[in-house]
Amino acid sequence: MAGPLDRLVRIAARRAAAPNGLLFTERQLYYELCRTILPVHRLPRRPAFTVPPVVPYRAFRAALDRIGEIPGLLGPPPAAPATVGAHTPEPDLFDYGLPRLLVCRSTAVAAMLRANGMPMESACPVVSAAELPLDPGVTAMLARAHGTVYVLHDATPADLTFPERLPALTDIPDGIDIVPIGLRPAQTAPLHLTQTRSTTLGRDRAVEVESVNPAVLLRSVHRLVRDVHRPGNALIEIRRARRTGFLTWPAS
Repeated sequence: MAGPLDRLVRIAARRAAAPNGLLFTERQLYYELCRTILPVHRLPRRPAFTVPPVVPYRAFRAALDRIGEIPGLLGPPPAAPATVGAHTPEPDLFDYGLPRLLVCRSTAVAAMLRANGMPMESACPVVSAAELPLDPGVTAMLARAHGTVYVLHDATPADLTFPERLPALTDIPDGIDIVPIGLRPAQTAPLHLTQTRSTTLGRDRAVEVESVNPAVLLRSVHRLVRDVHRPGNALIEIRRARRTGFLTWPAS
């Protein structure tokens, strides 16, 4: 099995990096391997269902050890900086308005989005939960522009409550919207994403953001933080999310 699995991992790595050399996490590669072996994402959205992993993670890890270096595969995310802006000497760093900020529950996902240039392309800084609380200068920038904090999280029992807990983890100025952009359970089944078991409640199903194809995730987050405005309720409705292209598969 080692030979065929190693070949499939290489194929999955090329697909994870498509279409233009994206950088991806280890778990994104794992889920791309599962899609390569069982391409259920190509099926119609109805009936809606998620699928279990088709390859044990330990077998995938063993294949990575045999293969060695894989182009595009990111290493472990770096440790969070002690203070935002501490690395730059600009005295006016925090003197501007900040219209949007993305908070990722996952450190690896935040690192992946930054590595692929999302902060520059969408003018949206990306931080992880591990980098909270925000520097007071950042919150002041958000207040100055009446900005929006977008929240990206896994579809797990703990992560689904993360947007509600965010004000307790960092200062959110008055007038700043907190907009969860997923991943929600209602979004996972139509996309036939790979499910795991929740680490907190073993009987519950969990679907990670990293189970979404890297190009789809990057494109969808770009679109959401630039185009989505204040939702009518605390969570984005699935119909509205579909209209904005959230987690839709590429046409090609």
